Amino acid sequence: MSVTLRKGTEKDLRHILELIKELALFEKEPEQVVNTVDQMKKDGFGPNPVYWFFVAENEGKIIGTAIYYLRYSTWKGVRLYLEDLIITEKSRGIGAGKMLFEACINEAKSKGYSGMVWQVLDWNTPAIDFYKSYHADLDGEWVNGSLEF
Repeated sequence: MSVTLRKGTEKDLRHILELIKELALFEKEPEQVVNTVDQMKKDGFGPNPVYWFFVAENEGKIIGTAIYYLRYSTWKGVRLYLEDLIITEKSRGIGAGKMLFEACINEAKSKGYSGMVWQVLDWNTPAIDFYKSYHADLDGEWVNGSLEF
């Protein structure tokens, strides 16, 4: 298998939303996905994009994505926030996740950001082990907060 990596485009959004829904199912919350291709088009390809993404392909088919945006830390400055790193279940273990993760690292370094941050569910042992292989700091101290509007 030959995995290739590239920046995501507007034409990829239908496939990206499918991957997002697959992730939500894996995380046992499929009903939480209310985003649409139209909304993603507006948010990522409108006059003021708020996110970007890479795609991994195998034989011309999208098998994974890394979706990211910028976060500002008052302590550290600009950081790349990795919102989702998704590899379709049947394509895990062929190096696509590594390629996508490292593309985000390289993006952050090339833009001069102070680092990269993300979240991982405490029960997702394969993902935790993957991040530990990079010697990542995984902080179990913070409690996540959110508001829905």
